[in-house]
Amino acid sequence: MSIKTTLRAAFAAAALAAFATAAPAQEPAPAHVAAAREMMLASGVARSFEAIIPQMMVRLEQSLTQTRPEIAKDLGAVLESLDAEFSKNQEEILATAARIAARKMTEAEIRDTLAFFNSASGKKYVASQPQMLDELVVAIQGWTEKLSQTMLGRVREEMKKKGHEL
Repeated sequence: MSIKTTLRAAFAAAALAAFATAAPAQEPAPAHVAAAREMMLASGVARSFEAIIPQMMVRLEQSLTQTRPEIAKDLGAVLESLDAEFSKNQEEILATAARIAARKMTEAEIRDTLAFFNSASGKKYVASQPQMLDELVVAIQGWTEKLSQTMLGRVREEMKKKGHEL
């Protein structure tokens, strides 16, 4: 057998072995997913889902009343009456988030993380998170503006050395 044939056979065997071991990921056990769901709630991740449906309803209302202002009152009433129905859909994305977390973390890791979020420090972290993120966004905006100006200044200096004025 030639080296070329041997290499082909070895490559084919390796590919077959990889295919055989690359079985679809097994779905986590229900208790594992339930713990992940608890973690999503305790961590504040689920809180971010709560704003999606109201925002969608506002955009829908704005879009429809922009071209049909005369329906604003009735549309507002319809959207308010449908709010509970649409809000039930939040459970779907929460369940999806729980399954994703359960596939990425072991049940023990999830329970450890959940224990942190249920601790006094974890609860303080979750409660403080929205304000921290708001402040971080402002800080990032200032930082990027400063860095952008510094970067432009340095690029101008270096380009000037090469005979280019910016």
